[in-house]
Amino acid sequence: MNAHPDDRTVLVVGASGATGKLLVEQLLTRGNEVRVVVRSKDGLPEALRNHRRLSMIHASLLDLDDSDLQKLTDGCDAAASCLGHSMTLKGVFGPPYRLVTEATRRLTAALKATAREKPVRFVLMNTAGNRNGDLPEMATPGHRAVVGMIRLLIPPHADNEQAADFLRLDIGHNDTALDWCVVRPDTLTHDPNSPAYKVFASPIRSAIFDPGQTSRLNVARFMADLITDDGVWSRWRGQMPVIYDDA
Repeated sequence: MNAHPDDRTVLVVGASGATGKLLVEQLLTRGNEVRVVVRSKDGLPEALRNHRRLSMIHASLLDLDDSDLQKLTDGCDAAASCLGHSMTLKGVFGPPYRLVTEATRRLTAALKATAREKPVRFVLMNTAGNRNGDLPEMATPGHRAVVGMIRLLIPPHADNEQAADFLRLDIGHNDTALDWCVVRPDTLTHDPNSPAYKVFASPIRSAIFDPGQTSRLNVARFMADLITDDGVWSRWRGQMPVIYDDA
C-alpha cells in the first residue's frame, strides 16, 4: 500500500449523513486531517467532533460564497461528497433541486482554484442506478423505461446523473488540477458488521430488477481507500466503480 495519510487534508461534505459520518471516522482513524461542513455540530457524534484532527465549519454548503469555498478548500489534498436529498416529501420534491450537482460544480471549482502541486482528488458518492456514459453499460428496455420514469418523477435521481455527468464531461479525464471518481453503491444498508466489499467497473446486476446490497460502512471504507491509497486511486480515477458487499 502506497499511502501517506499523515500528509493528507480531506474535506468531507454531507458529513452528518449516515454514510458521511462513517467516512469521517474512517479518515480520522487513518490519521488524516479532516474538515467537515455541517449545519449543526450535533450532526456528528461527540467522539468525532472532539477529535483533535477534525475541523468543523457550521454552514449550509450552498450558502457559502466562492471566496468562502476557496478558504475551505485551501490546503486540501482531497474532498469527498456524501451529499444527498433527505428521503422526506420536502427533501425529494423541494429545493434545492440540484443539491448534489451544484455542490459538485462549486466544490470542484474551488478545489481547482486552490490546487496543490499534484491534482486534488474528488470522490463523489452516487448510485448504481446511474449509468456510466463512458462505458457501453447494457440495460434492458424495461430497465431503461423504469429509470426514465424515475428520472421524471423523482428529482434526486436526475440530480445524481447530472453531478456524475458534470465530472465526466465538464471536468473530463485530463484535467491537470483535479482528478475524480464516482462511487456507485447498490441498495444501501446499515449493517455494522458488513463483510469485505467487491468493486466492478460496471453493475453486475440490475439495480432495478435484481438489486444487490452495499453497506454504508463499505461505501465509507472504499471512499477512504480511494483517498488514502495511491494504488486504489490509480485503479479507479476517472471512473464510476460499482461497489457491492462481498457476501
